[in-house]
Amino acid sequence: MASKILKYAYFPGCVAQGACRELYQSTAALTQALGIELVELKKASCCGSGTFKEDSQLLEDTVNARNIALAESLNLPLLTHCSTCQGVIGHVDERLKEFQHTDPAYIEQINGLLKKESCSPYQGSTDVKHLLWALVTDYGLDAIQERVTHKLANLNCAAFYGCYLLRAQKSIPYDDPFHPESMEDVFRAVGATPVYYRGRTQCCGWPISSYAPQQSFKMAGAHIQEAIEAGADCLVTPCPLCHLNLDSRQPEVEKVIGHQLGLPVLHLPQLIALALGISPQQLGLDKHIVSTRPVLEKLGL
Repeated sequence: MASKILKYAYFPGCVAQGACRELYQSTAALTQALGIELVELKKASCCGSGTFKEDSQLLEDTVNARNIALAESLNLPLLTHCSTCQGVIGHVDERLKEFQHTDPAYIEQINGLLKKESCSPYQGSTDVKHLLWALVTDYGLDAIQERVTHKLANLNCAAFYGCYLLRAQKSIPYDDPFHPESMEDVFRAVGATPVYYRGRTQCCGWPISSYAPQQSFKMAGAHIQEAIEAGADCLVTPCPLCHLNLDSRQPEVEKVIGHQLGLPVLHLPQLIALALGISPQQLGLDKHIVSTRPVLEKLGL
């Protein structure tokens, strides 16, 4: 499917440029290997991670209308590798496209605010697309499979979709929000075996971790334990915030639930890039809190 050059306005988000730098690193390595061109939106701002609307829906809409307008000015779709960013920006885009027909005065209000800051107006002329959707629908699973040089045979991968990717928007044309298969289809394309478990489409617990850490860590622990019991060698997530709660805080999770887990948690581009023969070091697999060594050893890397 990827016979044409794919090009996107790249919105990396905050976490991938800070606490999960390895996601930024592995996305660059993967897209370069696949010949996908990313034009990073250097002037973009934080999407707000769903918190801006707690104070003001207008604030969330205006900030993210600006982010979308930056992509529109390049005449490119906006691409992110963060499920939370996808959920927030995608939902704003969905709302504003609807308001162009039902409440044009609201769009005028937002664009008036953008104009005051010398920003381009929101036009509703592009799409907001997660890296997962871009790989599956634009690049194509067959094309990915053709690029595999190190088949991930015998690796049991448990997807952790989380909630924002699937259900923050009214509708997504790429997958079923309650019974998704897109990540499992990617696993099959690179030779890995999908593992199914109950918590794969549920919240990781990150949103409540700052004020209810015990409950948050119990949620994360339950998901990780379910995946282990289902036979997973690793979790794979398309969201860096999920990664923080499932990997970076796994030692704290273990203390709360009272037993060891030790399940590696990979970012989606890391997994795919391993199958393309990109080195673990180049993908930042040594940066995780839970060691990824068991995964690499199973793959003979």
